[in-house]
Amino acid sequence: MNKINEYDIQFLIEKLQKGESIPEDYKYKLFPTKQKEYELVYAGKMRKEDILANEDGVFPVPLQVEKVFNGGEYPSGDNDWRNMIVFGDNLQFLKTVYENKDPLIKDKVKGKVKLIYIDPPFGTGDEYDGGNGKRAYTAKAKGAEFVEFLRRRLIVAKELLSEDGNIFVRQDHHFGHHIKLILDDVFGKQNFRNEIVVSKSNRIKTKGKKFLSWHDLIFLYAKSSERIFFNHITKSRGLEEWRQMDNDGEQWSVVPEHILHLHSGKNIKYDEDGNPVSRAKVILGKEFLPPIGRRFPSQETIFELEKRNAIKLNSNKRPIMLKPDEIPLTDDWTDISSYSSTTNYPTENSEELIERIILSTTEIGDIVLDFFAGSGTTAVVAEKLGRRWIVCDIGKLSFYAMQKRVLTIEGSKDLENPKKKYSKKARSFVTINTGLYNLKKIFELKKDDYINFVMNLFEVETIDKKISGIKIGGQKKDGYYVLVYPYWQFRNASVDEEYLEDLHSHIGNKVGERLYIIAPANYVDFISDYHEIGKVRYYFLKVPYQIIKELHKVQFKKFRQPQSKRNVNDLDDAIGFHFIRQPEIESKLKVNGKTAEIQITKFLSNYLEEDTGMDLGNFESLAMVLIDKDYNGKEFVMDEFYFAEDLLPNKKEEETEDEIKKELKHLKKISIPLNKEDCGDRIMAVYVDIYGNEFKEVLSIKK
Repeated sequence: MNKINEYDIQFLIEKLQKGESIPEDYKYKLFPTKQKEYELVYAGKMRKEDILANEDGVFPVPLQVEKVFNGGEYPSGDNDWRNMIVFGDNLQFLKTVYENKDPLIKDKVKGKVKLIYIDPPFGTGDEYDGGNGKRAYTAKAKGAEFVEFLRRRLIVAKELLSEDGNIFVRQDHHFGHHIKLILDDVFGKQNFRNEIVVSKSNRIKTKGKKFLSWHDLIFLYAKSSERIFFNHITKSRGLEEWRQMDNDGEQWSVVPEHILHLHSGKNIKYDEDGNPVSRAKVILGKEFLPPIGRRFPSQETIFELEKRNAIKLNSNKRPIMLKPDEIPLTDDWTDISSYSSTTNYPTENSEELIERIILSTTEIGDIVLDFFAGSGTTAVVAEKLGRRWIVCDIGKLSFYAMQKRVLTIEGSKDLENPKKKYSKKARSFVTINTGLYNLKKIFELKKDDYINFVMNLFEVETIDKKISGIKIGGQKKDGYYVLVYPYWQFRNASVDEEYLEDLHSHIGNKVGERLYIIAPANYVDFISDYHEIGKVRYYFLKVPYQIIKELHKVQFKKFRQPQSKRNVNDLDDAIGFHFIRQPEIESKLKVNGKTAEIQITKFLSNYLEEDTGMDLGNFESLAMVLIDKDYNGKEFVMDEFYFAEDLLPNKKEEETEDEIKKELKHLKKISIPLNKEDCGDRIMAVYVDIYGNEFKEVLSIKK
């Protein structure tokens, strides 16, 4: 370690006295790295402690149940557990589970997850064009920004694992070496277990002056090297392989009486008890002698092999045996396909791959988590294998793709026999919104549930306190008190000046300089963010919330939905929370003979463009349209999806999102053709804007 000498001390004093910067070289002399051999350093790296303390501006948010599926008909088997499909930013969700307060997950998940599998969207099968080096995919996060994006999630995820839990992380050759360093940094290099090689795809690109890229990498880490759970599993050899029957080591063994007549006298000896012993064995009805210094399997084993037709004679008339079909699994998994295309979802992981991962590191009933869930393969395979599961994704397409796969699981292939169908309904599961909420559902909550929800929403610690007889429900981290306005008691009243004056007369000199009041927005008469009486500011935390900028270090930010398929794997962060505002839609279903067509003439979002603050033009904010062609009146089961780009009349290749928006706002009408014969009596269409807001409608087809 470099130590500071007298010269260094004088040099630093002079620099400080002159107000000059200290050279970068002195960083590690002044603050040497302890215990680690090396340290991962890059721009924007936050301390683990700050991430877990939400200093990155991302906070836990309440979980809002959207719908319970198969609740009565196909129960979960555990009254206190339902499998979960979560829509929202995965870092917010992970922090909610880490906080361990929300009643949906309290004491059920944190520290109990046996397996995490993730296939992050940056570099998961997406390729560079070998000819000119241009990326064939776009990603909002690059370099150090992506490294930190993933590291923050891994730091929180590690806290959710059980002590004997494991994590598998998939990456391609572009970023795999970076991911390995991140995992070493978060989990510790001593907990690295394997680097697994999997086949990338069936696409072969021959351009470029380099070898063809044919594999992806999956990194396996344990949470702790002291408690590792691992099932040794095997794989099929695939091709028949035969080998010599003899092994090292000479051996004499007792000859069974019923085959003694098949042995020649010259190969028989007698032991001290008078039993006939021999090196020779009877194989396929004849006596064979192994080479000197070698031995055959036991006679009992030979008879078992003969029953399975696993012994034959080679061209030299010597016995050979079939190698076992099942062999230990190594870190080379190129014998199976790692991607699939059953859902038309980009980078869909294969069921064979996820089955192998789940079987190797979990048992029935264990919790499996995937927070880059994509098409939902992890949920489907975990369900088939009897594991509990939680999947999360930021994309609406992913949310509905996962929902469909689980709802229709009985028609998918069986894992043990792919020629058969699984033929079982999924156990009860729940769909959850996090960070983007349905306002109506909030006000339908019972009183105590409503109070818990809004307290969690605004990061309020519950306290049991009264000031001058008035109940104070909570306290924010800045130390100031919070009051939840009991609107259910005062349906015809509101938070107005008279209410505040009366409140102030009782507690004004006892609450400090600030009091927060949580109330429905339509129960607050003030347009301003706060009202001041004397030395006390009464801040209004309205539901739905309009952000009070001075109260937040980092301003709220919505996560966006893609308008084209190639951007479905873009990375995005959400800050804060938002409320669903349905887009305005004007549409009709036109039926003509064997064809039907959804005609959309109006699509307007009720949000401004976040970057510019400007109104979004007609169709400009349309992200995608999802269609259930035979709606059963209960569940939306997606059959088709169309990104906004797909609906352009003159679609061009490689358009940017800005170019797509520009073309969309010049359209007068959007048409979606359907084959009438493929449709039931009713179809459901879900229109989604770039901020994840939806409008759903059911359209009837007269046949």
